[in-house]
Formats: sequence, structure tokens, C-alpha cells
Amino acid sequence: MQQLLKKVILNTVMDKRKEKAYTAFEMAKGFREFKIVIVRWARDIFLIALGIGCAAFGLESFLLPNNFIDGGATGISLLLSEIMKVPLYVLLLLINLPFVFMGFKMIGRQFAVKTAIAITGLALSVAFIHFPEVTHDKLLVAVFGGFFLGAGIGLSIRGGAVIDGTEVLAIFLSRKFGTTIGDIIIIINFIIFSVAAYLLSVETALYSLITYLAASKTLDFVIEGIEEYTGVTIISSHNNQIREMIINQMGRGVTVYKGKKGYGTHGETIDTDIVYTVVTRLELNRLNTEIIKIDPHCFVVMSSVKDTKGGMIKKRPLKH
Repeated sequence: MQQLLKKVILNTVMDKRKEKAYTAFEMAKGFREFKIVIVRWARDIFLIALGIGCAAFGLESFLLPNNFIDGGATGISLLLSEIMKVPLYVLLLLINLPFVFMGFKMIGRQFAVKTAIAITGLALSVAFIHFPEVTHDKLLVAVFGGFFLGAGIGLSIRGGAVIDGTEVLAIFLSRKFGTTIGDIIIIINFIIFSVAAYLLSVETALYSLITYLAASKTLDFVIEGIEEYTGVTIISSHNNQIREMIINQMGRGVTVYKGKKGYGTHGETIDTDIVYTVVTRLELNRLNTEIIKIDPHCFVVMSSVKDTKGGMIKKRPLKH
């Protein structure tokens, strides 16, 4: 253990010293970083394994028995498996393999390794673990098949990997052609469902579209979390009162920026403090009400925040 800690420390100390003696601070720092890496990897492995299980359950218990497909690389695999009668686990590996190399080139080696493990794990689960069929009701199959597949993809992304390479392809094409990632994904899925409507049936394609929508919403829910956060920027001449209200009444933290207010026909500017805070959507109405009480003419900008880390937003509000 001591030798392993020394290797970690040697890679993190800024001056890259080669002396054999380490201070107590360096040893403590090395142990802390080693523990963070181990805990992070354990968490990622758990999330990826859980994602593989959810996706495999959605495929085998809902989509495969009813010949439904999804969007993205998984949808292409399902479509080709239905047409060519090739085992799905083989197609999952072959179709996603190019995306692993793309991920290695564009994102990094760690992402590529995790993605390769996740895709291989999903293929092996589909090949050797057999889940029972749950229902043959087409609407239930479309909704819950998409739900479990989307949950599996979302959990894998939280673990730092993907089990569907569409996002990687979309990033590559958006950089190459200068379009947005969302536009690329829409185009890819439009082609997939059009081909499904032609080769299978229009009804199957429409139900598969419901599957894709259910998977997309579940994916967003898993990645963004249960709570939705809103960043609020407040510019007011009563900024001190607003800052104290957010801290003392709402129990949330604030960040204060130095800025200038511009107004008038000649562009006059006045120095001012800009208050920024992040609240959940459940607290947003109360925040707006309290702000209006203090300054009904203040300028407020609200923006969606995907997630937060640190600070007071995920802690219980302080009671005063």
C-alpha cells in the first residue's frame, strides 16, 4: 500500500521530485487522491452495471419479443437484427465499435475504455441473460421498453460511458459540418424510423417512435436528476437587501459580481453589484415574490441549470 501511495504522490506533486522521503502532508494528500479515485471508479462501475441491466431488461422483456425498435445505434441494431436475422448481441458490438474509436479520438481513453466495457457488457447480457416477457400490449411495450432502455443509457452516461454511440457520432458530425448535435440526432433517427416504416410497417414505426420518445424523456430525467435548478441573476439598486433576503429568509447562498448598469440615450453607466443564486424550481416562485417585494423594477434573468455540485443548493436550507 505504501508503494502504491508513493506512486500516486509522485504523479501529483508539482515539482516531480524523485526523493524517497515524503512529508506527512504529501502522504495525506496522496492517500486522499487515491481514495477519491477508488470511490469514483467504484461508483462509475456500479452505475454502468445498473445501466446495462436496465437496458438489457428493456430489450429482452419488451422490445425484442414484439419486434419494436428504438432510435440511435441500438435502433439500427434492432432493425438489422429483425431484417437480417442476425443475433442482436453481435450487431450491438459491430455497430457500436466505430463509435468507441471516435470517442477515443474526440473525448479520451478513459471514456473509450468505459464505453467498450459497457457495450460489451450489454451484448453479453443480451446473449446469456434471459429476462421473461412482461406483456404483449403494444402501447405498454412501447412506453416501458423505452423507459428501461432510456434509464439504462442514462445510468451509463452518469457512469462516464455510453451504450449507444449516437451521441458520439452526432458530436463528430456536428464538428465536421458545423451543425448542432440535436439536429444530427434528429436526422439520424428520422432516417431510422423511415426505413423501419418501409421495411417493417408504418404501425411498427409509429410504436417505435413512442419507444424513442419514452427513452429520451427517461434519459433526460436520469441525467438531470429529479430536481431542476434555475440560475437567477438579479440586477437591482437594492442588491444588499436582496442578498440578505436570499441568505437569511431562503437559506441559500449567493455570489456577488461587480458590474456596470448601462442606460439612457448616451450609454451612461453606473457601478453596481450583481447578485447570482441557484434555486430549485419549487423555490423559484417564492424567490420571485420576495424580489418583487423589495424592488418591483429590478432586472432578473433566469436560466436553466442542468446540475450543481458543492455549495448550498443540495443542502437543507438554513433555519434562522
